[in-house]
Amino acid sequence: MLFTLPEGDLEDILAASEDAFAGLSDAHVLLTGGTGFVGSWLTESFLWANRRMALGARLSLLTRDPANVAPRFARAAAAGALVLVKGDTRTFDLADRADVVINAATPRAGQTSDAAELVDAIVAGTRNVLRVAAQSGGIPVLFTSSGAVYGRQPPDLERIPETYTGGPDQLDPSYAYHEAKRLAELLHVSEGRHSGLKVKIARLFAFVGPYLPLEEHFAIGNFVRDALRGGPIVVHGDGTPIRSYLYASDMTSWLWRILTRGEPAIAYNVGAEAPVSILEAARAVAAAAGLSAESVKVGGEPSQATLPERYVPDAGRARRDLELRATVDVADAIERTIEFYRERLPLPLKRYPAGHN
Repeated sequence: MLFTLPEGDLEDILAASEDAFAGLSDAHVLLTGGTGFVGSWLTESFLWANRRMALGARLSLLTRDPANVAPRFARAAAAGALVLVKGDTRTFDLADRADVVINAATPRAGQTSDAAELVDAIVAGTRNVLRVAAQSGGIPVLFTSSGAVYGRQPPDLERIPETYTGGPDQLDPSYAYHEAKRLAELLHVSEGRHSGLKVKIARLFAFVGPYLPLEEHFAIGNFVRDALRGGPIVVHGDGTPIRSYLYASDMTSWLWRILTRGEPAIAYNVGAEAPVSILEAARAVAAAAGLSAESVKVGGEPSQATLPERYVPDAGRARRDLELRATVDVADAIERTIEFYRERLPLPLKRYPAGHN
């Protein structure tokens, strides 16, 4: 079964981003990474707005496997709203001029354990995307970076702002992704100064919503998977690390607004500011799925000697400069995610009554 986003979410994005979409009338948009979690939301919201607002815009979607992607977007392709471009970010070219570029490509978790290959995929891909973009002149470019560029957030820093000057450990290969994203940001800004590209940078934090992978390194996705199988919901570790979760429709609205209204060569944190521990997230998933709190199993004991690890953004710049807000609270976000997957995944998805163990 082909997944499609809930119409209510697409309408919410349209309502929050109507002015951004209006600026894309008759535009040719190039999107890399359009079949991943973030890219799928951007693709479907663009196609939805294009049809609802009669924008006359078109989307070129870069993919390594057009044959696999084509059935999902057959209607949009038939209407001339979408063209699949076969290729890899490191080697592709574009036949005609783009008016906007969104560089949302990033290696998936587990795609490679080779630090050098991971860095090359991000950095070489970035260089080629920027080369293609620069051929169209000083057009807007949105780069979806990551909060990982900050490295480990100091546990006594409640929320991490864009002005934080720390960074990952460059001598630890496990930080290859973090370092590559930092270098990709530098390449975007440098090319913008050289060729006039209007580069906007979005540093993405943690999210929840339809299309979030359930089998990768996203803890809340793993919790949803466990819940839909009837439990137990397994928390690896002691459950104390602190996160925040922005619902994907808000994430998408923010990205469209950053693209069209953000300042060039400025980074914007994209994420919720309300802190939630991993254990609290697991219990919220259990409650949304109709499972008891006892269905949550924690693997470790909290340390009394150290503060919990944190990954929570300060989104003040987005709030002040672009008037962006989180409109869906975490409980509602989790419930929407569970309902999306409950209707679609071939798992034992019986809705258990409250108190089921």
